[in-house]
Amino acid sequence: MSSEHPLLERAISLEGDKNRIQEFYNDWADRYDTDMLQTIGYVAPSLTAEALAARVAPDAYVLDAGCGTGLVGLELSNRSKALRIDGLDLTMGMLEEARKTHIYNELVEGDLTAVLPIPDNTYDGIVSAGVFTNGHVGPQGLDELVRIAKPKAPIVLTVRDSAWEADGFKDYIADLDAKGAVKTIEIVHSPYHTKEDIFCQLCVLEVV
Repeated sequence: MSSEHPLLERAISLEGDKNRIQEFYNDWADRYDTDMLQTIGYVAPSLTAEALAARVAPDAYVLDAGCGTGLVGLELSNRSKALRIDGLDLTMGMLEEARKTHIYNELVEGDLTAVLPIPDNTYDGIVSAGVFTNGHVGPQGLDELVRIAKPKAPIVLTVRDSAWEADGFKDYIADLDAKGAVKTIEIVHSPYHTKEDIFCQLCVLEVV
């Protein structure tokens, strides 16, 4: 298989460095949608939005964690205009692009590797696409999503295949389930970047 698109190679080499991640995505923000959707074939937004929308009420209060430019939020809004959607992202440039969609209730700058500025038990559901991947957020970032979700709330996320076992996601999710923090509803091997032949694990968890 040929090497990945140069932007993807750069993205997965950021080593979780907050400053490098912010710089990279601030520079990419105004071209991100075109590059990801048309050039790379990014399908995670539609897959995750569909999975979450099927498991929450049409007027639920949900969080798009790592919302980027708003691709997932747009997919959610297309499925239910009554959803109340907040967006969270590490990068202000991406948040400014998301603001232009006019679909988010609130947009918050936040870091999933730290404590988020959000109270416990806030959301009826959470979705996160493209965040849990090489060089970005490790499996410990799930702890904050569990904290801010209401009991019985679904958490839908993608984990890139190359990070699933190598970065400890498979074992971490199994441990959360074993400890009774979440219930694993399903984990499905799914397309991720269709034009790059890259796949992910589409995970649906329920907060206990």
